[in-house]
Amino acid sequence: MSGPLGGSRVLVLSGMGPVPYVSMLLADMGAQVVRVARPTHRSARSLSQTDGLRDEHDVVNRGVETVALDLKDPRGVQTVLRLAAAADVFVEGYRPGVAERLGLGPEVVLGHNPAIVYARLTGYGQSGSRAHEAGHDINYVAQSGALHALAGNGERPRPPVNLLGDYAGGGAIGAFGIVCALLEATKSGHGQTVDVAMVDGVALLTAKLQGLRAAGLFADEPGTNWIDSGAPFYDTYRCADGRYLAVGALEPDFYQEFLTGLGVETAHWPDQNDRTRWPHLREFIATAIAGRTRDEWESTYAGTDACVSPVLSFDEAAEDPHNAERGLYQRVGGVLQPAPAPRLSRTPARGPSVPRTEQVAAADLLDAWAAPNLQPNNLLEEVGVQQ
Repeated sequence: MSGPLGGSRVLVLSGMGPVPYVSMLLADMGAQVVRVARPTHRSARSLSQTDGLRDEHDVVNRGVETVALDLKDPRGVQTVLRLAAAADVFVEGYRPGVAERLGLGPEVVLGHNPAIVYARLTGYGQSGSRAHEAGHDINYVAQSGALHALAGNGERPRPPVNLLGDYAGGGAIGAFGIVCALLEATKSGHGQTVDVAMVDGVALLTAKLQGLRAAGLFADEPGTNWIDSGAPFYDTYRCADGRYLAVGALEPDFYQEFLTGLGVETAHWPDQNDRTRWPHLREFIATAIAGRTRDEWESTYAGTDACVSPVLSFDEAAEDPHNAERGLYQRVGGVLQPAPAPRLSRTPARGPSVPRTEQVAAADLLDAWAAPNLQPNNLLEEVGVQQ
């Protein structure tokens, strides 16, 4: 398999939020990722329909294989343990204690495979007073303190869909932790448990802001700072056609280039750094930008350092010349997919693919992974697989 993780085996207990995202990130980089899903009497095409998606639309499952096993059946648990014995990574996203009750906690799995990396993805982590509580992305982002900052001046906080908790703080940080533990295991020969909490990951994303706060350069009142839409030269504006323009002209030179491109008289406008007159400056900018369409502004600022960009829809982003040149998005099976990232020169990630809709037979997987204590003559009976 292509990618820097080629040859690595990852066993994932099916879950939501950061769990499938971690699976995709590792599979993109070449790992063989097998997801354990609960058996169903419906077709294999509905195995991942926990959020209403058909399998072929579930992009985060691209490159991931699926095996159906009943974890309430001891035979299913034994099959998972035998697969884990031949895996490099084990991932679960249950509330604390659930994996232990299933007989698949880290002590048991590491007992079968001392070199395995056991990753636990949760909202609040494996410890703390809220560890056992249910939640979703919005709850973890709120708990971290980050949601408070995601608001305009005097407005209510608005979550950025589920990008911060599920995918950045949980999935991306989780994949980073897994790869760190994998690297260490190649040196020591020992695995370990990786406690991935979405609230921890989102808090980590605020590192720079904490330094700015300590220096008195970032106020806790949202929508009043330079980079949270408080500054009129770092915000979005409505154009004549109802679409939006993003302005990020923070530095003086960039700001002057932005003003020049507006094509209006600005000598009487407030100084860029006069916070007391920011509301007036915002009105002037809004009026100027409202005079042309978004495409006209894009043409005006193309090739400049004014830090002005059109606010693109996903379809527009896929067709944008720069993005298209880099292959930022690709249509696979009629579904728009983001390309794997980052880009490696010698061991590139494999390209996006249609998520698999078929199941892998447990017997075939055990055979391929050369699980220990395998008895081919009674394999199907032992693992409870029906032909």
